[in-house]
Amino acid sequence: MALSSMTGFARCHGASGPYTFEWELKSVNAKGFDLRVRLPQGFDELEAHAKKRAGELLSRGTVYANLTVKRANAAATVRVNEDVLNAVLKAAAVIAGKVDAVAPSIDGLLAIKGVVEVAEPEGDEEEDTAARIAAAEAFDKALAELVEMRKREGTSLGQILTQRVDEVEQLAKRAEAAPGRKPEAIKARLAEQIASLLDTSDRFDSDRLMQEAILIATRADIREELDRIASHIAQARELIGKGGPIGRKLDFLAQEFHREVNTCCSKSNDIELTNTGLAMKNVVEQFREQVQNLE
Repeated sequence: MALSSMTGFARCHGASGPYTFEWELKSVNAKGFDLRVRLPQGFDELEAHAKKRAGELLSRGTVYANLTVKRANAAATVRVNEDVLNAVLKAAAVIAGKVDAVAPSIDGLLAIKGVVEVAEPEGDEEEDTAARIAAAEAFDKALAELVEMRKREGTSLGQILTQRVDEVEQLAKRAEAAPGRKPEAIKARLAEQIASLLDTSDRFDSDRLMQEAILIATRADIREELDRIASHIAQARELIGKGGPIGRKLDFLAQEFHREVNTCCSKSNDIELTNTGLAMKNVVEQFREQVQNLE
């Protein structure tokens, strides 16, 4: 299965009878899946269709879907409500007899609510039904384009993630081969720290000395961390190769990477090993950031 990004954009135009319409779909990152639809009056029933189709093809991301509809040769009818106008004129005549005021102007009268009525053109039920069907089909096309764009971006993300995993592997190998991890180096550091312990102690305590030596050796050993990093690398490659909606799994794996690398850095008492750990930490963070875009 292909990898998919959670970001994408698609637009689809259509027409049916006197209607022309346009779908615009935009997808952004999100923890789950959510479709937010904006529809004009008369096309509300398309929301159920849109949510069903999008839910079948997408598992993560917030998708904004906007439908714009225009109808040709559909000028609105404007008429004056004579009853309301007469009532206003009578009221104006009564007021004029009580106060010294300028007679109402035509534009002032027309601006009064209820005097002018705008009637939308009556639609044809068959034309309206056909337009809704065509608009639903256009949504499916726009959704297919959105899915395709997300897959193209997902392919690019997969390549980037693979590169980051390769970099982590190379840095892990560098940490494995760091001079500070060699037995001779660990032995020298142990001898130095044991000598420091003896200098600061008035009495030689062999049991305590043994405990401190074991503790120092344990803290210097990052074998388990490197083994877990190698395991995470294998899992990451398997997931990327498998494809599909793996964003959550890779996000969890990125956290595990981060935990092991942090432990390596905290255990390090060698400058080269510390620098390698910090470089690995930076690559893992880049890996995690890219994973946030993956479905």
